Amino acid sequence: MSQWANSDRRSRLPADWAKIRRQVFKRDSYRCTARMLDRSRCPEPATECDHVRRGDDHRLENLTSLCSWHHGKKSGKEGGDARAAKWRSNNRKFRRGETHPGLLRG
Repeated sequence: MSQWANSDRRSRLPADWAKIRRQVFKRDSYRCTARMLDRSRCPEPATECDHVRRGDDHRLENLTSLCSWHHGKKSGKEGGDARAAKWRSNNRKFRRGETHPGLLRG
């Protein structure tokens, strides 16, 4: 199931999103802007227009072109980070305040 199925993200995009998306692809030469391990640019064609910083800032400076693989990797990491932050927040009350008695002190 697509992440879009449970998201209101599409409804928050500006009315001229298709135009903005085309501008971003053109600016980025229709190629993914992600960097490979050797710091070279990904050679794959851009299929996704993604926000650099999370949120609803749709300015061109905050948008980049990604291939579907890099977009999925970035979105997965962001989702995992959000879930981890939520888990830490919800479980903070269960953490012990004192040091575990089995730990050696230096």
